[in-house]
Amino acid sequence: MQKSLSNLAILTAALFSTVAAQAQTAPKERLQRGEYLAAIMDCGGCHTPGLLLGKPDRARRLAGSEVGFHIPGLGIFYPPNLTPDAETGLGRWSEQDIVKAVRTGVRPDGRQLAPAMPYQSYSTLTDADALALASYLKSLAPVRNQVPMLAGPTEKAAAPYLTLAVP
Repeated sequence: MQKSLSNLAILTAALFSTVAAQAQTAPKERLQRGEYLAAIMDCGGCHTPGLLLGKPDRARRLAGSEVGFHIPGLGIFYPPNLTPDAETGLGRWSEQDIVKAVRTGVRPDGRQLAPAMPYQSYSTLTDADALALASYLKSLAPVRNQVPMLAGPTEKAAAPYLTLAVP
C-alpha cells in the first residue's frame, strides 16, 4: 500500500510538472490569438505610456500609464504595467493569476482592481481566450516602468489624471 501511494505521488508530481511546462511554452497560435484579443480589448488604450496624452510610446507598449483615472470616493488609479517585468509588471504573476484578474478583477494578493478595468465585460471570455491573453502578456519583452502610486480619495495625486465632471 505504501509503495502504491509513493508511486501515485510521483506520477501526480510528474503530471503537474508536465502541465506547467506546457503552459510555459504557449503554441504560436495561442500567442497570436492573445495578441489579437489584447488589440480588440484595447488593453493598450489604458496601459501604454503616453497614449492618454496623445503621444503613445510604442517602444513601451502595455508598460503602464503615467495618467490615471479619478474615481470619486475611491481615489486615483494608474493603469499598471502589463509586461512581464518582475519588479514593475506581471513578471511574478502566473498565467492563471492573470486569467483570474482579467475575469474577476481580483489580483493574486486578493486586492480588487479599480472599477475602470472592465473585468465585468471580460468575465465571459472563454477559457481558451483568457489563457491566450495571459500567455501573450507573459510572452512580451519585460519593460521596467513603475507607474505612479494610487492616491486615496483624500490624498494628492503624484501625476496627471482624468476625472469625470458631473454637471
